Amino acid sequence: MMEQNLKNHSRYVKGYHFVLSFLILIGTIGAIINFYHSLSNANHYNSALLLILFLIAIILFWYVRQFPLKAQDRAIFAQENLRYFSLAGKLLPQELRGSQIIALRFASDEELIILVDRAIAEKLSSKEIKASIKKWREDRYRL
Repeated sequence: MMEQNLKNHSRYVKGYHFVLSFLILIGTIGAIINFYHSLSNANHYNSALLLILFLIAIILFWYVRQFPLKAQDRAIFAQENLRYFSLAGKLLPQELRGSQIIALRFASDEELIILVDRAIAEKLSSKEIKASIKKWREDRYRL
């Protein structure tokens, strides 16, 4: 397995991110076209139902991804707080944003305390934090 780093740490599931999103997009466009054409005749019940189903699919597609990510974020916050506590003897500073904490999970133990201080002082974005990491700590569990 290839070593994880800033350039390759993003993870895509081909069936979900590409195939399913493409099919939902094409189906929604088709349902909109079908509904538009049905407006010229008296029966648009089936076209409206099809359009509603594809709108439901879009909403499901979004939340099926967001709910587990929020749960993973909470686990990362707890894990990183414990890791920082074990290294620094205190909890993560309240000034850190969630996105910064999530980015800090890639920092090695040797870099963590320094990067936390820099992130607060320089108001680093998650992208800047990841780019500052010298020794990458892999996280292969996040989807």
